[in-house]
Amino acid sequence: MSTILFFLAAIGAIAGAIGVIAIENPFYTVLALVSHLISLALLFLLLSAEFIAAAQVIVYAGAVMVLYTFVVSYVGGQDAQPRIGEPLGRPPGRAMTLAAWGCGGALMLELCVAVLGSALKGLDTRGAALPTGFGQPGQIGDLLLTNFLAPFEIASYLLLVAAVGAVVLARRRGGIGDDDGIPTIAAIEIFRPPPPGTGTMAEAAGRIHATPAREETSA
Repeated sequence: MSTILFFLAAIGAIAGAIGVIAIENPFYTVLALVSHLISLALLFLLLSAEFIAAAQVIVYAGAVMVLYTFVVSYVGGQDAQPRIGEPLGRPPGRAMTLAAWGCGGALMLELCVAVLGSALKGLDTRGAALPTGFGQPGQIGDLLLTNFLAPFEIASYLLLVAAVGAVVLARRRGGIGDDDGIPTIAAIEIFRPPPPGTGTMAEAAGRIHATPAREETSA
């Protein structure tokens, strides 16, 4: 049963990753990424990492995907068909196409070497013995705050930069205006007393009278 689940999750992860780079509509791209993350969560379950699997679904397939949906809504381009190498509407050149195929082939060769060189040796074994508390929140928190503190913080900064970049792109494409009709006030206006006749609670209690208004009129 675990073997069948592994192949189903592996096929789902690969199909979702291909959909992210192949689908032109950004909203469908987000859905493909959601299916990819759910498949990864199933792979984590097979590796006895239940906490990571739950975090994968709740944090990434849930909260982060909502953020991506808002980013796509701000940036727009649902009807556009962006392609690599078309900054001015021209088709990609032959050099760009060959470079893309070369990078993809090199990555595939590296994965094949990794699988054939190391992973096949563990097919007939049960793998390494799991230490006590493997995959528990305490162990994960200890690793994130010690050995993997720098990658953890760098990933958070990358997400922040991505969100800021989405807002910048939205402004350039006209998705967000400069003011959007939102009134602005100066900071000093907060400390000024309200004018008479505004119906404030202090005026109703008799603490504010119309005398300043008459003085300004006479002046």
